[in-house]
Amino acid sequence: MTPTLGPVSQIGTATVRTRVRIPLIFGDGYSAMAEAVTFDGLSDGREHLALLLGEPGAVPLVRLHSECLTGDVFGSARCDCGPQLREAAQRITEVGGVLLYLRQEGRDIGLYNKIDAYALQDQGLDTYQANTALGLPEDGRDYTAAAQMLAALGVGEIDLLTNNPDKPRQLRALGVGVRTTVPTDVHATPNNVRYLRAKVERTGHTIRLIG
Repeated sequence: MTPTLGPVSQIGTATVRTRVRIPLIFGDGYSAMAEAVTFDGLSDGREHLALLLGEPGAVPLVRLHSECLTGDVFGSARCDCGPQLREAAQRITEVGGVLLYLRQEGRDIGLYNKIDAYALQDQGLDTYQANTALGLPEDGRDYTAAAQMLAALGVGEIDLLTNNPDKPRQLRALGVGVRTTVPTDVHATPNNVRYLRAKVERTGHTIRLIG
């Protein structure tokens, strides 16, 4: 596929550094083969990772997944990140595409700040209020590196697996052709429903909550 480069070309071009196949096995037993890809020249200098899954057609399914140590690794039920990662791996494998694992812990406020925000949430603030109470942005994520990664992979048009309206908005501004957005499932539990409701009410996430 030929990249459709817009403004991303003005901030530098990333190149593929290494490709290696990795068998993935999740806690529930689901497994998939991924091709892990690393990059040189990313705008923020971080070690983001692309996982190529399945056999993509002309327009791959792509998920931008921000790192969540507590949810992805330890299975924290305070968010829906772990279940979303597991879901994305399977859905992308079924149709072919790319999972971009972005090192943007806590909507890019960092792990320690995220834990500080959790403490404020325990005092009654929602996830966005807690960030701003710490003097931090509600959501500090920038997806320039993601656009660079897609360009380096030769991906110019995508279907985007997301409930977050900011992701397609940023990617389109960076020259990525987002043909459509595909909503993720709703992974609501008694532990995270308040967190999910804040995402709906504060930033317009397309999550259908009952009650």
